[in-house]
Amino acid sequence: MKSLADPVLILAVLLLGIWAVAALVFEGPGWVHALLTVGVFLVIYRIVVRGTPSSAGRKAGRDAARR
Repeated sequence: MKSLADPVLILAVLLLGIWAVAALVFEGPGWVHALLTVGVFLVIYRIVVRGTPSSAGRKAGRDAARR
């Protein structure tokens, strides 16, 4: 079973939280929006990586289909 506490997803949510506070509460400078970009990228990346079968699983599936 895969752990729900993926460190990359936790980091992404943390970055998005820091961005929200800095941009919306303190009206931070423009570079703060880089946190939004990186946070969204990490969330999308981890969702795609978690949904992609491993190379070992794909190879086993191809071998079974050939038989």
